[in-house]
Amino acid sequence: MRQTQHSADVSATIAFIDLAGFSAIADVYGDSAAIDVLEMFESMVCDALSGYEPPIKWIGDEAMLSFSEPEIAIQALGTLLQTCRNEPRLPLTRAGLNHGPVIRRAGDLFGSTVNIAARIAALASPGQLLATRPIAEAAVAKGILVRDLGTVALRSVVGEVPLYEIELAPSADPAWIDPVCKMHAPYSSYRRAAPQGPWFCSRQCEEAYRRSPQTYELPR
Repeated sequence: MRQTQHSADVSATIAFIDLAGFSAIADVYGDSAAIDVLEMFESMVCDALSGYEPPIKWIGDEAMLSFSEPEIAIQALGTLLQTCRNEPRLPLTRAGLNHGPVIRRAGDLFGSTVNIAARIAALASPGQLLATRPIAEAAVAKGILVRDLGTVALRSVVGEVPLYEIELAPSADPAWIDPVCKMHAPYSSYRRAAPQGPWFCSRQCEEAYRRSPQTYELPR
């Protein structure tokens, strides 16, 4: 069997970050609008990572990032998440971080550290950054607000994993999140037709929600 060159026993902080409402934007506004949003997000990621390692790869609207240590990841993502939050044309992001040993192969990273980071990111609510203990400890040392969420069971991971929420950008108020595209209010162009209920960024999102509210239920 041919041996593949790779390097193991390298530690890294792995981050996955995506746009919580990207699929809904494509469904409601069309593929062209979704691509415009994705290109904006890609540009913001690249700008925030100037001086750091570029993204390891993109998986649709999700970026996989790597940093040498938690402190550097916190610094870079602090800039990125604040910038994303201040862009009214962008839906809320979701992110997951983990630190540990990885295997480098052909420009990619593999191993349980990567798998855990990806699964944590999938658990995050719109506007939320979830992380494991090494990241949380580094954030606490920097005076950043950290919330202990207890332990969670992750698919194909032995034992439960302690999970933390790290506030690198202002917390998103669920009552002000468009349930369809995951934009965060206040919105300049549209409020809502009904006097009560969810807020929407546009009539298109309100109509999509009216047709199928169960499709757009917020996680947790």
